[in-house]
Amino acid sequence: MQSLTPAPGVDLKSLIQTGSPPCRRLSHHRIGPGRPVIKCASRYDSANANANYSNSTAAPASGLNYGSGHVGRGRHEWQSSCAILASKVESQQQDTEKIGGGADGISVVNGHPTTLDIVPIKDNKSSSSPAPLPKPLSIADLSPAPMHGAQLRVAYQGVPGAYSEAAAGKAYPNCEAIPCDQFEVAFQAVELWIADRAVLPVENSLGGSIHRNYDLLLRHRLHIVGEVQLPVHHCLLALPGVRKEYLSRVISHPQALSQCEHTLTKMGLNVIREAVDDTAGAAEFIATNNLRDTAAIASARAADLYGMQILADGIQDDSGNVTRFVMLAREPIIPRTDRPFKTSIVFAHEKGMSVLFKVLSAFAFRNISLTKIESRPHRNRPIRLVDDANVGTAKHFEYMFYVDFEASMAEVRAQNALAEVQEFTSFLRVLGSYPMDMTPWSPSAAGGGD
Repeated sequence: MQSLTPAPGVDLKSLIQTGSPPCRRLSHHRIGPGRPVIKCASRYDSANANANYSNSTAAPASGLNYGSGHVGRGRHEWQSSCAILASKVESQQQDTEKIGGGADGISVVNGHPTTLDIVPIKDNKSSSSPAPLPKPLSIADLSPAPMHGAQLRVAYQGVPGAYSEAAAGKAYPNCEAIPCDQFEVAFQAVELWIADRAVLPVENSLGGSIHRNYDLLLRHRLHIVGEVQLPVHHCLLALPGVRKEYLSRVISHPQALSQCEHTLTKMGLNVIREAVDDTAGAAEFIATNNLRDTAAIASARAADLYGMQILADGIQDDSGNVTRFVMLAREPIIPRTDRPFKTSIVFAHEKGMSVLFKVLSAFAFRNISLTKIESRPHRNRPIRLVDDANVGTAKHFEYMFYVDFEASMAEVRAQNALAEVQEFTSFLRVLGSYPMDMTPWSPSAAGGGD
């Protein structure tokens, strides 16, 4: 059997050349400067093959033999010697590499020259610093709109100066008030994400319920998330220089006209009373068209906004006149028990008003106080026919019932009451469970609703 042995007289140091051309027995490649990759070099020596074979069989190798010019006694020992020597050479060259130039003084990375143009990060405070990188999104960027008025867009019916605008400012301080020409537009503004909330009147202590908004509450899918109550302080406004004797017409919102009916009669004004969309809009209409024979019932703020003079102050029939507004949102709030809550529901039944007593008993049995009950015609089925063989056919009106009661939906008694109401009714919907407005108010304060 023939074997491969290193050439006699070959010195390993002569195989590693960094400056002179490689010998013909060396396969020498460079990956980086000063980092050689050594491959084993050997040649077949037929003259010494038999001698080496006999020596290797006679005595086993006990280590590396450098004295006779041979490196090891076999091919595997030769490869091991080359690998050990290569690792020593590379460690010595890495210790002598220059640390300078390039980015942060690094010119060689893992034996390779740096070819990337690495731009160091500089202090943002320096004048020559690049533009700051975009700030990543945080949970605050994805959170819903604030609940207490900051940067909220609140829709209301009317124009600037309307009582509804004052109610929106009380409900959500520092909000962005968005005027709407109709009540339904305010509902749609919230549903279409044009506004975050809507503040709309639902009842007045003198004029009663605002039926239009009760109908819209059932038609739209918004939720009542709060209420606010404002006192009404009406003023009789006219253009500068106009006297009360020259007036032939008074315009305002229907609620404002009804709230000042007796006072206008006592003032001796023989005028025509016309209803418009809102109180502040009446003042704006007079100022825009320069109507010197027309007066408006509106707030003192509307007089300042549209350059009107106040002919009479506080002309409401009752000093305790208060308008209640509800705050509407796309999502309901979580009911709580740590403060007074109010819940609004609407229900109907196929058997008409005979079920009303049972519904009221469900609340009375659990000591739940009702603050309001309102009936409205059932638009989908306004008339119910009852056939009786003895008396003939009777026609009854069908109604929807709106009820407000003082309890939170987080309370067990309220949940049990509604569970019982649901057994007697064919339709039941919770419009909202929300905190009650407990802020004190003064009858002389300016405010109110139209």
